Amino acid sequence: MNVCEFSFAGQRLGALPSGALWWPERQLLCISDLHLGKSERMARRGGPALPPYDTRETLNRLASDLERTNAETVLCLGDSFDDLEAAQALPTTEKLRIAALQAGRKWIWIEGNHDPGPIELGGTHLFEWRCGPMVFRHIAEDQAQGEVSGHYHPKAQIRVKGRHISRPAFLLDKKRLIQPAYGAFTGGLRSSDQVLADLMDQNAMAILTGPHPQMIPMPR
Repeated sequence: MNVCEFSFAGQRLGALPSGALWWPERQLLCISDLHLGKSERMARRGGPALPPYDTRETLNRLASDLERTNAETVLCLGDSFDDLEAAQALPTTEKLRIAALQAGRKWIWIEGNHDPGPIELGGTHLFEWRCGPMVFRHIAEDQAQGEVSGHYHPKAQIRVKGRHISRPAFLLDKKRLIQPAYGAFTGGLRSSDQVLADLMDQNAMAILTGPHPQMIPMPR
């Protein structure tokens, strides 16, 4: 399994190609911003009719990561569903798929700004979760220490052989780690955006996702 290993809050972690965070000591897989049901929500609100396969693709990606890691705990870091109605409109086959992925594992849903709160799916529902030296929440806070968050869907751009390549990316400094969006059809915010530049310190790094995750200085 290709993984970019790094140290954060005194812990050895791994950035997976998919955008999932792997904490081997705790056998924990952390994913953020799945936005399940996004195509349904967009069509319902009069947006473009996208092929309704985003939830299936995201769950397939998650199933592959669970098979590779054999994770005992799954932490969904907020915005797991695109809105309340999208959660309610999930087809029975996809609800059963989620239940199958949850079987035999501890499963934690963190509240996000899109999330409906507690829903009729298994697992524990929390605003934030503390484990060891780290705190997991959806949106970064100013005075955070050892914080893992999502929300911003960060991406980073590099220049390779004369052309620019942009990929979802983890952003990392001494105090915080911001995860990329895990869901299919999710957009992103460039690391050079002022919001992210203000959150991350001058020595921040970015880990680009993809078949071979790569750590680079965070583009500004």
